[in-house]
Amino acid sequence: MEKFRTSSSSVNPTNARHFAASLFAAFILVIGCIAGPSAQAAPTPVYPISGYFIFGSTSDAANTAKLTDIKSVGGDTVITFGSYLKPSTLAAVPAGCSISGVNCATAAASGVKVNRYFSYSDGNSWGAPALSCPRDKTVTSGTTVYTVLVIPTQGTGCNSSDGTYDVVVITSGTTSISVSVAKAATALGMKLYVGMPAPVKRTDLTYAVDFSYQSTFSAFTNRFLQLQGKVNNVAGLAGYYHYTEMPVADGAFWDSTLALYSLQNAAIAKYQPGRAALVSPYIAARKDTPGRLTPDNARAAVRKIAGTANGVRLAIAPQDGMGTGNGGSFFGHEAGTSVDPYAAAIVGNGTWGEKYTASTRDFFLAMSEGVDGTGAELWANMEGMAPGTTQNPCNGEYRGQSTKARHDRQLQQIGNYPVKIISYMWDPFYTCRGTWAPMLDQMRAGSMTPVITDSIFYGNGDVLVTGQNLGGGSIQVKWTDTYGRTFDKTVAATSYNPSYGMQQGMNPRLESVTAKLGSTSLGSGKYVYINVINGSGVRNDAPYSDQG
Repeated sequence: MEKFRTSSSSVNPTNARHFAASLFAAFILVIGCIAGPSAQAAPTPVYPISGYFIFGSTSDAANTAKLTDIKSVGGDTVITFGSYLKPSTLAAVPAGCSISGVNCATAAASGVKVNRYFSYSDGNSWGAPALSCPRDKTVTSGTTVYTVLVIPTQGTGCNSSDGTYDVVVITSGTTSISVSVAKAATALGMKLYVGMPAPVKRTDLTYAVDFSYQSTFSAFTNRFLQLQGKVNNVAGLAGYYHYTEMPVADGAFWDSTLALYSLQNAAIAKYQPGRAALVSPYIAARKDTPGRLTPDNARAAVRKIAGTANGVRLAIAPQDGMGTGNGGSFFGHEAGTSVDPYAAAIVGNGTWGEKYTASTRDFFLAMSEGVDGTGAELWANMEGMAPGTTQNPCNGEYRGQSTKARHDRQLQQIGNYPVKIISYMWDPFYTCRGTWAPMLDQMRAGSMTPVITDSIFYGNGDVLVTGQNLGGGSIQVKWTDTYGRTFDKTVAATSYNPSYGMQQGMNPRLESVTAKLGSTSLGSGKYVYINVINGSGVRNDAPYSDQG
């Protein structure tokens, strides 16, 4: 995934620093949990993350094993990556791709004028099901299958109105990753989003897509979707993932990427009706980058992305940036505190407010406003790695292992805005063993850890707390009332509602509990601090705060 991030914080870092210093001096963490016959039994663990990016395999057994592990920690969705349709040359056609001793591209395009050559490989076997026009060919050489598509540069169908054609040589094996993963997903009751083809980037503007071959790319996208419809029409195939990324930026520079989404969504609607699309733009909140963005940019950007749906059910899952140092997960009162060591490896030492224009939470609030009324869904892509340092190696990757406590902080910052949370990415960041046990094992060991995502402080003294794994214990609330008096109170968690998210039309994995504080108030602009110990006796990793 590409990364870099930005936005302007609504909290003055200096004021936040002084306020945090005075308030934290008296801050007491939650202690104890409610016991006895009135205590609610702890429910089955609820996992906030329900989807993962994966590297698929052509092996049914390998895919089944991977998806079974993902399902064991609450995953119900997987996403695979796409591949680039790359400009190429006749000389670059593999020697094994020949027909009666003649270069396969030359043989397929015999008698017509060739404009350009392209290459493509996506781990899927194309072959005979992909042949739609008389000039298309397929060649098997050992365990390699070559498929040659001769695509008109003008007009539609099989014949070019100006007599010129582009030739695409596809290299693949005899089995398909997407078919195998979809088969495993179907058997396990899970869903797969298959990565779409992508155009290469321009050489002069390396973040912009190269649309110089838009007509051929459009026709190739159609062929890709038609092939999937023929060989992969199973219940587990939920839709398609847009492999080309953009930031949550609203500038005209990204119009070509939006045009790409619009083109491919129209093709999905035509050739795969009923299936959905997924796009995952990235937050760019670092103050030290020229492309830094604000929540206002993000609000406008996701609305533009939503406008590319063209009749397709579109999910927009912004990347939170915590795995790359390009986004910051911090509450307002933390703007004056130091960034964590992983973020510091990217942005240097300093405070969250100094290094980032706004918090993850501010961005997701803005983006939820941006998609409102568009028909698109807001998801979140929580980056499951951390910036790499010598302390957190992961299979030699330049990104490293994270910790479950850091993940909990990220989930807390994403809050209640998205209806689904996915994560980049399963392999290797959830499976590698580095300084710590694999994240998969950390998640299993910490399966009952509460995650607090939001709160509502009502005028009658009730505080509604939302998140996961909240039921059956106690809630600590620390607040300042309208008279400036500070309080710290631990009460029983009451009114546990495991269906809160579903009932509210939010993320269906959200639960709620209520802390009844009695007659009190919350001062305007004052912070409330909340911790939970649930019925299993487990406390949240990341303390929560909000501003009244």
